[in-house]
Amino acid sequence: MKVIAFNGSPRKDGNTSRLIRAALAELEAEGIETETVHLMGPIRGCIACYKCFEKKNGKCAMDKDIVNSCIEKMAGADGIILGSPTYFSDITPELKALVDRSGFVSKANGDMFKRKIGAAVVAVRRGGAVHAFDSINHFFLIGQMIIPGSNYWNVGIGLEEGDVEKDREGMETMRVLGRNMAWLLKKIEM
Repeated sequence: MKVIAFNGSPRKDGNTSRLIRAALAELEAEGIETETVHLMGPIRGCIACYKCFEKKNGKCAMDKDIVNSCIEKMAGADGIILGSPTYFSDITPELKALVDRSGFVSKANGDMFKRKIGAAVVAVRRGGAVHAFDSINHFFLIGQMIIPGSNYWNVGIGLEEGDVEKDREGMETMRVLGRNMAWLLKKIEM
């Protein structure tokens, strides 16, 4: 089993990354392979060319960035974590571009992420995180994916790099998420 995580933050080792790592540590403790991809821009958004519907090859027609590599990794994984800091109550443009393009490709290819496990992870300074959390979960739900819960919404609070580690409740939420994701992956594999 494998879980692929995408860090949508421009900060490679910022708060989003630390939250993702807390969840992945629990998955790894359960023997599940993990990988993290840092979404470095520029990543262009979907241009609605519909080539993915014409070709049905599991790829986006735009091939000058990392999105096709990410789609391939998503297709090969059992679980997907999408993480983002909160930007004006939403996700980063890089993560939004991945969501839109991979979501379109998935739909064009028979919902290719159907029944994979999907989890949102959101870092926030103060407010707006629930909308960002919902934005990610909408991607999972429309793709017929399965979303595990935690003991709270998958949100960690912090401003400066590393501040989120002071949010004990947020870090514990990520650990519970990782354990629940591992449990669900193992149940589905049976």
